[in-house]
Amino acid sequence: MTLSIEIEHEAWEALPGLAALAERAVAATLEGSGETGAVTLLFTSDAEMQVLNRDWRGKDKPTNVLSFPAPDMPVPEGEATPLGDIALACETVSREAAEQGKSLADHTTHLIVHGTLHLLGYDHETDGEAEEMESEERKILARLGIADPYES
Repeated sequence: MTLSIEIEHEAWEALPGLAALAERAVAATLEGSGETGAVTLLFTSDAEMQVLNRDWRGKDKPTNVLSFPAPDMPVPEGEATPLGDIALACETVSREAAEQGKSLADHTTHLIVHGTLHLLGYDHETDGEAEEMESEERKILARLGIADPYES
């Protein structure tokens, strides 16, 4: 696994150990999938996330996480196959964590796992897809010592 991290919004630097947290989350998600490859994580602001969400999904508002799976393409020998990019919005993620009574670290980890599953082809457009994806998230987060994010 190759992980590139870009911190575009300085507020993310207030989360101690962000790089290690991100690496653990991506590695744990890839662990049982048989996939290896390169993932880029962008830690950005709500303003930038709104632009991405508008331009790529036609939704002119910020969101917590966006995933951009890489297209299938030949890769030179010895280079990691790109799996894709994941972006997280600081203000939205922080607000959600506070509203849900979760630590910022746990909520961020959950969203990185969620985004990585999207890169692996998981989705939640239908109830069946959502159940399958949430089940995978629960298993991965449990291995990381994080409580079920869907329990109320």
